[in-house]
Amino acid sequence: MYRRLRDMREDKDLPQRAVAEVLHVSQATYSRYESGALDIPSGILIALALFYETSIDYLVGLSNDPRPYRRTLAPAPAAGEAEGAPIPQRFPQQRQRK
Repeated sequence: MYRRLRDMREDKDLPQRAVAEVLHVSQATYSRYESGALDIPSGILIALALFYETSIDYLVGLSNDPRPYRRTLAPAPAAGEAEGAPIPQRFPQQRQRK
């Protein structure tokens, strides 16, 4: 299922053990990720995409373009606005549901 994981690892001449160490998982767990025997948690997919400098879509076969997407951060709160402010204060056009 995740053939590209193995291909990208092999392109970098890395053993499974080395990638597993980067991800803080065992080599056996990583092997199961590559074979599709174990679903890959979203946090691991994110780490793999960052490590291989590609997109998650490419890793899982949803895209044939290996280039990563442009990464953007969430907009910072406006001046004088608290980051943890309730939704109505941060986004007046949206109402909280009751």
